[in-house]
Amino acid sequence: MLLNGFNHVAILTNDTERLHAFYEEVFDATVQRDGPETPDNADLRLSIVNVGPHSELNVFQINGNGEATRQTPMFARGRIDHLALQAETVASFDTIRERLVARGSADEFVTDFGPILSLFFRDPDGLE
Repeated sequence: MLLNGFNHVAILTNDTERLHAFYEEVFDATVQRDGPETPDNADLRLSIVNVGPHSELNVFQINGNGEATRQTPMFARGRIDHLALQAETVASFDTIRERLVARGSADEFVTDFGPILSLFFRDPDGLE
């Protein structure tokens, strides 16, 4: 297998502090990063909550975005914003990337975040 699980799941919230407290108090999770996504965009707050050795929640609080309040019954909540899979090795990452590009599901661009490499792709249903 080329994967060893999920890297992160991106979720929306209207109350970052409340969400942090919940995951810290219940799961002993730790907040690795918290602040504007970019220095020039204070309306988009991003925090990274570590929930396992290779797993995190990417929590977005976006001023004026009401999606986080839309909590309808199960199977009517809509799709998650995005998820990230964790490649087993850099060689596995390269193999996955080649396969995605060959299918037209990704372009050649790779972001180097330091501890991880990131490649954006879309599955057949359009989930990024």
